Amino acid sequence: MIDSSAFQGKRAAYFTLGCKLNFSETSTFAKMLQQMGVQTAKKGEPADICLINTCSVTEVADHKCRQAIHRLVRENPGAFVVVTGCYAQLEPERVAHIDGVDLVLGSNEKASLIQFLSDGFINRGREASYRTEKTKDIKTFAPSCSRGNRTRYFLKVQDGCDYFCTYCTIPYARGFSRNPTIASLVAQAEEAAREGGKEIVLTGVNIGDFGKTTGEQFLDLVRALDGVEGIQRYRISSLEPDLLSDELISYCAQSRAFMPHFHIPLQSGSDTVLKLMHRHYNRQLFADKIHLIKQAMPNAFIGVDVMVGCRGETPECFEETYSFLERLDVTQLHVFPYSERPGTSALSIPYVVADKDKRQRSQRLLELSDQKTQAFYQRHIGQQDDVLFERATRGRAMHGFTGNYIRVELTPADAREEYDNRIIPVRLGHFNHDRSALMGTISDK
Repeated sequence: MIDSSAFQGKRAAYFTLGCKLNFSETSTFAKMLQQMGVQTAKKGEPADICLINTCSVTEVADHKCRQAIHRLVRENPGAFVVVTGCYAQLEPERVAHIDGVDLVLGSNEKASLIQFLSDGFINRGREASYRTEKTKDIKTFAPSCSRGNRTRYFLKVQDGCDYFCTYCTIPYARGFSRNPTIASLVAQAEEAAREGGKEIVLTGVNIGDFGKTTGEQFLDLVRALDGVEGIQRYRISSLEPDLLSDELISYCAQSRAFMPHFHIPLQSGSDTVLKLMHRHYNRQLFADKIHLIKQAMPNAFIGVDVMVGCRGETPECFEETYSFLERLDVTQLHVFPYSERPGTSALSIPYVVADKDKRQRSQRLLELSDQKTQAFYQRHIGQQDDVLFERATRGRAMHGFTGNYIRVELTPADAREEYDNRIIPVRLGHFNHDRSALMGTISDK
């Protein structure tokens, strides 16, 4: 039984590292605490509770997690500090021994975070406790559909992964693939619509694997969500290329609300490296999927994850990746340098890439990404499109996104408070000062 009286009037600070899924979960935790009378601490205001949701995708991420914990402990003396997320699952003892940490919760326990927090907060002891299960025992699913500080909602449709790529610790941190029912997800989308939500991003670890728990199909989920009245836009956050079916592409091309916007992890454009990674596709399959998307939706925005400098990536393999991406009709590259992860099978691959070469390769791909994104934006100058705007600070420029994820900016003089969370027709002009968006002019259809 949760005693909410102990939380009345308390203030909480939240810090999230990592993926959209983590941000969605943190937002849900904050909403649950607010319902118990906990206020979100304002900037510079000391908090009674600190919640840090961690990431462990790279060694740098681990370091940032530790820095964040130390900083929140220092800035909020006497606060009850809870650490959860992937780093907490993989290194619970190390996290528990950080001065100031009171409670460490792994992936299985995250679903009962409020109960654990209530018990720990009321019966606070001197030593930190940690609760984590082994990978095979991580079976709970913590629902999450929250807006956070932005206009769009994030709906968690799946968790965990069965792929065990050689470089990755995610299956160990989040467990095997699991999901809720389509009916429960539709209900959450309907609730978001009642709250005024216009756009929902589908999040998860490997969302194309949806259905492992319930025997349902991801395409059936997409069809069901497309029928939710009030939600005008959906975005699929990330889909493995081997799970991106031709039927799903065809459906999205003619759907009411699923936007022409895809995020597809490639990791490498070299078949040699893909095999070393234990990925489930080759580059020809990836190219075929991109071609099919562009045939069905010529103006689709396509983001691609690329890892550089992984073990086994010789200079020749990297050049294969570069030339492959150079020819591919994609919009943006999300470039990540490979990081050694303890316990992963990639450590047995003998060829090691020097940090200097990783940096050079990353820079080349980031420059290629900028060229592709700028060219994509350039093709849309002069066109009219619908933009969903996000709240702006008074006197500052206002931003929003088209259906195919072009960032649009309104000058402070053109921005209006009433535009917040509204989809408005806009004439797309030239680039803004830092070329991060196209300038927009409100127009009538």
